[in-house]
Amino acid sequence: MTGGEVAGILVAVFWAILVSFLAVVLVRLAQTLRATTKLVADVTEQAVPLLADASATVRSAQTQLDRVDAIATDVQEVTSNASALSTTVASTFGGPLVKVAAFGYGVRRAMSRKSEDVPAAPTRRKVIVGRTVPAARRKKRKG
Repeated sequence: MTGGEVAGILVAVFWAILVSFLAVVLVRLAQTLRATTKLVADVTEQAVPLLADASATVRSAQTQLDRVDAIATDVQEVTSNASALSTTVASTFGGPLVKVAAFGYGVRRAMSRKSEDVPAAPTRRKVIVGRTVPAARRKKRKG
């Protein structure tokens, strides 16, 4: 065999190994693509119901928010009405109630003055040796 024939055989063997290697790579790539396709199909199969459930939940939340908004509007209206009512009651009854309270105070004061006109009976005090007068009853001396 000549050198050219050996080189030709080596080139043929190299190409055979290269083609075999590329065939193995292509087979593995095909398997990977099949597995990826199956995975995407499974994810899609599970994601569609989840998205439908999420959409229903969002719709339900929107309905509840609308109800809360209606309740808040009603509460605001009731608060406004209560404020108007308290203002009306205060302006209607406020003046007369102040006059009645002042009259009652005057009557009590007059009654207490009448009872003050009667002299009080003298009280007897006992002196106990060794006791001191409480601080509240002592007279403070000014220096």
